Amino acid sequence: MARGLFVVFEGIDACGKSTQARRVAHDRGARFVFEPGDTVLGAQLRGWLLDASTPMSPVTESLMMLADRSHHVATVIEPTLARGTPVVADRFYASTLAYQGYGRGVDMADLQAATDLAIGGCRPAMTVLIDIDVDTANERRARSAEDRFESADAAFHDRVREGYLEMAARDHARWFVVDGRATIDEVAAVIDERLGALDW
Repeated sequence: MARGLFVVFEGIDACGKSTQARRVAHDRGARFVFEPGDTVLGAQLRGWLLDASTPMSPVTESLMMLADRSHHVATVIEPTLARGTPVVADRFYASTLAYQGYGRGVDMADLQAATDLAIGGCRPAMTVLIDIDVDTANERRARSAEDRFESADAAFHDRVREGYLEMAARDHARWFVVDGRATIDEVAAVIDERLGALDW
């Protein structure tokens, strides 16, 4: 049985990735997954991770994200792909490199090594980066002071965005960038044209 196709959607909060990831999964008969929090264990980790009232160092934050991902890969993503079912994910390893590496300043070499340990050989065939600037993101959704990431300042989110763009620029074969400022239908059309070339 052929292995399922693995596609990931990335971007800063309010870029529209969740809407597009769910749509693509539905249209392609794929399993939709998300991070963090897509398992029972992950939901508990997500609660701690997003709670801004719980002090947490950047390294601790990184390791909790990777614990969620390691469990998610082992119990959900890999078994689904092995059955030949495609998987569409709302966030994967690039989120940790962008948010905890570029955003929080965790050493990138250490973070990459820990990420490799967490996910093993599970890599997406394609990563769709829906790119918007921080001002547009703020116009779309008010940021919650109770959310660890949403409550971070604009400079943090700018670093995260730049991190995503740098990663995409280094790997044109497996990343593509979509202008998230367009309408939902326009973004969808660009995504569908590129993903339509993949073997689903």
